[in-house]
Amino acid sequence: MLEKLINRVTIRNETVRQGLAETLGTFLMMTFGMGSVAQIVLGEFNFGEYLSVNLGFGFGVMLGIHAAGGISGAHLNASITFANCVVGNLSWRKLPAYVIGQFIGSFAASAVIYLLYYEAIQNFASNHLTTSGPLATAQIFATYPAAYVSLLNGFLQELIASSMLMIGILAIHDTKNARAQPGTNALITGLLVVVIGMSMGMNTGYAINPSRDLPPRIFTALAGWGLEVFKARNCWWWVPIVAPTLGCLVGTFVYNIMIDFHNRPPPDPEPPKQDPETVITSSM
Repeated sequence: MLEKLINRVTIRNETVRQGLAETLGTFLMMTFGMGSVAQIVLGEFNFGEYLSVNLGFGFGVMLGIHAAGGISGAHLNASITFANCVVGNLSWRKLPAYVIGQFIGSFAASAVIYLLYYEAIQNFASNHLTTSGPLATAQIFATYPAAYVSLLNGFLQELIASSMLMIGILAIHDTKNARAQPGTNALITGLLVVVIGMSMGMNTGYAINPSRDLPPRIFTALAGWGLEVFKARNCWWWVPIVAPTLGCLVGTFVYNIMIDFHNRPPPDPEPPKQDPETVITSSM
């Protein structure tokens, strides 16, 4: 009976299954990542520090890869999905399923963190939901650059950090190079996110992922922070969408030019051509 029920509800369409895998993987990544931010903001650094955020997102990425990697490849990042489509590793028709799945997972994670920390948010901010100032709480969900960071510098920061992310991922999975040992890809990728945060996260919060930033920003706009989440920091909201997408393309280009294009096995040599007279003589 149970087996019949499972067979009836089992989804056979590969694209749908991949979209669902991206939903769960991104949900795990974002729940642990945003939860770590919530604890240091609302606990005023009594329940963690900046390293906690890096570890939260890093290990969240690791668990997301374990959950979705065998089905969708666990992109968990719309920019990575787009780059894979550009280079032909993923069909363009699958792009919407991947991105929609990632956005749903990220939005759902935002709702869960809001529910878990609702009372703490209200207590911390005295029932005022703001995007700036000492009582700002919007940064729990989406990224906002530091006040001293210009739009141009922030864009370059996100582009370079995303390029480093893509180069690292390509190196980790490159079977023709010194790739990560089988079974360690998820952990090493998570540590890659940690080190990017530790070295490039101060200025902008290292979004490096539209799926990490846009859905939570939309959620905060609906949950009470209002349209200020799109106006804040000189309308910063579009940078975590465009810069990571360009950055992943740049990272792919750099890795291919510097490593991959020159590290392929040489083509099989053509067999030597025989003289027609020799062929005739040998057949007599």
